[in-house]
Amino acid sequence: MLEFYLDRHAGIPTYLQLVQQVGHALRVGALHPGDRLPTVKEASAQLAINPNTVLKAYRELERGGLVEAHPGRGTFVRVGVAVPAVPDHPVLRDQLTAWVDRAQAAGLSADDVVALVNTAVRRSYPQRTGEVA
Repeated sequence: MLEFYLDRHAGIPTYLQLVQQVGHALRVGALHPGDRLPTVKEASAQLAINPNTVLKAYRELERGGLVEAHPGRGTFVRVGVAVPAVPDHPVLRDQLTAWVDRAQAAGLSADDVVALVNTAVRRSYPQRTGEVA
């Protein structure tokens, strides 16, 4: 099951962080159609946030057609959702992990690494218009 995390320094509203994490999990194949998301109670307890924040994220995901709520059972990734899963590239993943480890050893913060990656993505993908879901 997906485990949410929060970056309290990201400057992104909490509910949008949850929405983005579901989209990213779908993209990389960590979530699949039919998978259940954490309950509102589970997610709010895990993250120590107001349950209404989780509800807002889940409603946004439902409006976007990615999930559907089943009262009494939970919120599930919609069956039939086209999952543009990223193919597994173990070599690239290992190289990226090694690069992040070197960046950390060089004294870069997580925010520094994210800024560098975002800059590289914008430079390499100038046609990209929106945030990756």
